[in-house]
Amino acid sequence: MSAPFIAVDWGTTNRRAYRIEDARVAATERDDMGILAVPAGGFAAEVAGLRARLGQLPVVMAGMVGSNRGWHDAGYVPCAATIEAVAAAMARLDDDVAIVPGVCVDAPTRADVMRGEEVQLLGAVAAGLAPADALLCQPGTHNKWAVMKDGAIADFTTAMTGEMFALLKARALIGAEMTGEVDADAAFREGVEACADADLLSALFEVRAASVLGRRPPGAAAACVSGLLIGSDCRARITRPGQVVHLLADGLLARLYTAAITIAGGQAVVVDSHASFVAGITRIRNLMS
Repeated sequence: MSAPFIAVDWGTTNRRAYRIEDARVAATERDDMGILAVPAGGFAAEVAGLRARLGQLPVVMAGMVGSNRGWHDAGYVPCAATIEAVAAAMARLDDDVAIVPGVCVDAPTRADVMRGEEVQLLGAVAAGLAPADALLCQPGTHNKWAVMKDGAIADFTTAMTGEMFALLKARALIGAEMTGEVDADAAFREGVEACADADLLSALFEVRAASVLGRRPPGAAAACVSGLLIGSDCRARITRPGQVVHLLADGLLARLYTAAITIAGGQAVVVDSHASFVAGITRIRNLMS
């Protein structure tokens, strides 16, 4: 039995809050009150509002609320990061309010950071949803690929897959061609296949050329570009045939990454990302001294 508390997954543009009792979600709130929507000095009032609605309970927050653009910079735990190390490094704003630190790679040859994803990654292993030694993928605007060893985040890589798609659609020459819905259809699979034999930059321009020459049906370019980007991302991480990737995603992203991982020669195992977050934040809360 664990004492009830409020968990908040507080991102840049969205916020999800949960009243957690005995490791189960008893109530949920979701809104667009991300950190960028909170006025200067307004975080304490926002937390007070959550408590008024979800109960006067301790609050444990994760995500961009702990960044240098959020309420309080919670710092980073270096890899290899265990869930115990993350819990020990909590940033406490008072006795009942704390923020989960991020995780970083700070090596002579490269650097990387995550903030918020660590809860799901560590939680997936803690809940037995993924093995202690595994490759985990968490798709999103900044896609995370994490190597788990003995239950810890041993290493990880961030790919700007989702952000690059948005930038190309909004700003690039090929953006005008990027119409139609994106799904794991023939156009998407064409993009995943194409990135195996061509460099990504030239393959992206080919999307415009194919449209201008009438070689691709109208409305198929967006799915093709998505396939090129996600396919390139997956091919860079899958290093052996049949490699298992535990995929923390659902809905469209789960379909897209499952298709791309399979085409790239891997095997996708979909993991419940919501259950992973709840398990991770509950374990962190219970470990806090």
